[in-house]
Amino acid sequence: MPDREQVRSNAKYLRSVRPVDPAEIAGYVEGQPHPAVVTRILREEAADLGLVERSDGTFAPVSEERFVPDFDGVTALPGRYDRALGDVLADSDGPSWHAGESGDRIRETIRRLKEEYYRQQSVEYDADAAHAYAAYHLADYYAAVQYVLHELGRDGLLGHDLRVLDVGAGVGGPALGLHDYLAGGQCCEGEHHALVDYHAVEPAAGADVLDALLGETGRNFHPTIHRATAESFDPDGEFDLMLFASVLSELDDPADVVTCYLDHLAEDGTAVLLSPADRNTSVGMRAVERELVDEHGVATVYAPTVRLWDGERPTDRGWSFARYPDIEVPAVQRRLAKGATDPGAVTNTSVQVSYALLRVDGRERHDVTLSRDRAAPMAESEEVVGERITLVAAKLSDDLAEDGHPLFKISDGSEAVDHYAVLARESVLNEALASASYGALLRIEGGLVLWNDDEEAYNVVVDEETVVDRAG
Repeated sequence: MPDREQVRSNAKYLRSVRPVDPAEIAGYVEGQPHPAVVTRILREEAADLGLVERSDGTFAPVSEERFVPDFDGVTALPGRYDRALGDVLADSDGPSWHAGESGDRIRETIRRLKEEYYRQQSVEYDADAAHAYAAYHLADYYAAVQYVLHELGRDGLLGHDLRVLDVGAGVGGPALGLHDYLAGGQCCEGEHHALVDYHAVEPAAGADVLDALLGETGRNFHPTIHRATAESFDPDGEFDLMLFASVLSELDDPADVVTCYLDHLAEDGTAVLLSPADRNTSVGMRAVERELVDEHGVATVYAPTVRLWDGERPTDRGWSFARYPDIEVPAVQRRLAKGATDPGAVTNTSVQVSYALLRVDGRERHDVTLSRDRAAPMAESEEVVGERITLVAAKLSDDLAEDGHPLFKISDGSEAVDHYAVLARESVLNEALASASYGALLRIEGGLVLWNDDEEAYNVVVDEETVVDRAG
């Protein structure tokens, strides 16, 4: 076995001179090992050495340039991941896993998990539950995490060299989405060259599925699975990115757990909280955000929510989620649907998610502090019912109206009651309300404030007398 330290020291020297060629290093190491052996050692040490493996088999220093994403959405779970999940299910229940007793068991487990989740009951993630969860949720979480990461990537907040901690990693949807999102960025010579030191914290049977699926990732994605609970795991060092995806609702004291992890977040890093868009888990995730930010002051929100008024904080329900284009039905789900009495119960193409991007450096996407000579705070809407006002707010939903006038949740971070902008009559002066993306900051001039008794919320009516512009 070659001297590992000799390989490391030679790589450290050569990396500053030219691409690190395993064959060249082999000639400098005692015993002149085969270049393939040197390659294996370099792969194992790459994250520590800051080296990325190139398509020609050489290694080069990871780029210090800003990560530039090439991302225009997600249409489907890639076939290699779909097939790998099918292999996991086949290894467990044979090639006809989707038929007969095993198919019925997976479909019934999906139904049971959805029911338990809806009733906020604790879920035991044994092998059956992990397989069913992966069949139903791998694809939508693969897509959702990429849209959320793009909030950081497009703002230049992701580098090419990332140390990532995925707390409650589950079966791997976020991990695969992270891998493919970073693979879409361009660097020198057209190769993506992102180096990811990925650490997953997952104690349950989902770790077995995760382990199998991570086998489909590239050579510059270096995964380590820690089979521990979120509460018991002791992080080592700092991380540039932390993911808490669909795990907060499983913890007894989620804010306390996240607070402990924030001690290991790099000064310029981001912690990403993700939850399903249903009311209970979405509101629960937002409550964690508010406890961390508004009560304990251990972080600030980069996006999508805002705090635009000094000394004010939101205390409304906080139900807010982003909706993205549907994805194709994965092959695993199509197989399950063939034997289902209700095929729609085992297919999941909707991509909706609630999220919060937290920072410890105080950075916010919209670095805005309002004053009453510029706008009216939502905290005082009761005093201006029936009046036309100017307000500045973040758009925190797509159109929520099932019929009638388009309806959008808005927030300025001071409200104790939900506020919605109602597009009563669209014009060229207010089209920004409908066209702005989720999280965008808007200035609404001449909005008519009304109380909605049915919803116990305030409506800001936007009509031909209202001007809406992007702000921030």
